[in-house]
Amino acid sequence: MKKVMNNPENVVNEMVEGFIATFGNGYKKVLNSNGVIVKNKPDRVAIITGGGSGHEPLFIGMVGEGLADGAAIGNVFSAPTPDTIIEVTKELDSGHGVLYVYGNYSGDVLNFDMAAEMLDFENIKTKTVLVNDDVASAAKENAKDRRGIAGDIFAIKIAGAAANDNLSLEQVAAITQKAVDNIRSIGVALSPSSIPSTGKYTFELAEDEIEFGMGIHGEPGIQKTKLLSADELTQIMVDYILKDIELEKGDEVCILVNGLGSTTLMELFIVSRKLTNILEDKGIIIYDADVNSYCTTLEMAGVSITVMKLDEELKKYYDKPAYSPYYFKKGR
Repeated sequence: MKKVMNNPENVVNEMVEGFIATFGNGYKKVLNSNGVIVKNKPDRVAIITGGGSGHEPLFIGMVGEGLADGAAIGNVFSAPTPDTIIEVTKELDSGHGVLYVYGNYSGDVLNFDMAAEMLDFENIKTKTVLVNDDVASAAKENAKDRRGIAGDIFAIKIAGAAANDNLSLEQVAAITQKAVDNIRSIGVALSPSSIPSTGKYTFELAEDEIEFGMGIHGEPGIQKTKLLSADELTQIMVDYILKDIELEKGDEVCILVNGLGSTTLMELFIVSRKLTNILEDKGIIIYDADVNSYCTTLEMAGVSITVMKLDEELKKYYDKPAYSPYYFKKGR
C-alpha cells in the first residue's frame, strides 16, 4: 500500500507537528510528547480524550471549543503512554478536576489508569468515562467489555458541553456516562487498512466479501457475507442496533453515518438515506443527523452507524455549540 510519508517511525510526531503548523492559532503541542491541547487553558473541569493514531480526525480533531480540551496521542493503533497522558493533564488541570473520555481498549485503560494513579499523588483529581458503543464486540449482558468506536464523537460532544456549564467533575462524568449508556454503533468493513511501519494489512477480505462488526484495529467481526447492496447492509446494521437499545415510536435520536477511511461521501449519504427511512418508518424522530468520516482506520473502506437516544438533559448539552477544525455544531 502506497502512503505519503517520510520515515514510518516518525508519522505520528510529524502528523502532530503538521496539525500545529496548520491550526497553531488555537492549539499547541505539549512539550516532549504527542499531546495536543487548546491554547487557552479552561478555568473549569477539563476534558481529555486520547488513543492510538490512525483514526484521524479522532482524537486530535475533537479538541476544540465545546469538545475536548486536549488529546493524548499514541503510535498507530497503540495507546498513548502514561507520560503523555500525565503531561497533557498537568497542562490542562486548573484545580477543578479532569475527565478522561476515550474508547474501551485494554491498552488505553491500562495507561490512563496508571496516569490517574500517579496524578493522584500530585493532588490532581481525575475521573474516567469509557466509551463502549460497539454492539458487535460483546453481548448485551457483557456491555462493559465492548469496544468504543464512533460513539466517541457524541460522548466527547456531551462532555465538552457539560464542562462548559461549569458543573462539577462528578456531574460532568455522570452526564457523559448517561450519553454513553444511550449510544450504540456497529460498522461494516469492505476492505482492510495497512500499518504504515510494516505495510501489512490488518486483516483479509476477498474482493466479493464484507464483514460486519470489524473493529477499528482489525479485530474480528461477527458476520461475514458476500457483497450486499447499500440498503441491505444498512438494514442489517440497524437491526443489530435496534435489538440492543429500546427505541419506541416518538423517541428522539441523533444519528451518525461515519466513514472508516476511504469510503466516499456519496456512499455515506446512500447509507444515511436508508437509515433515515428505516427509523422514520418506525416512528423514531431524528433530532439531528451527521454524515462524515470522524473515526477512521487509515485507508479501510467501510461505514459505521451510530445512534444516540436522547432525553431532555442530553438534548440540552447536544444543542450547545461546538467547534474544532474537523467538527462543528452551530447550536440551537
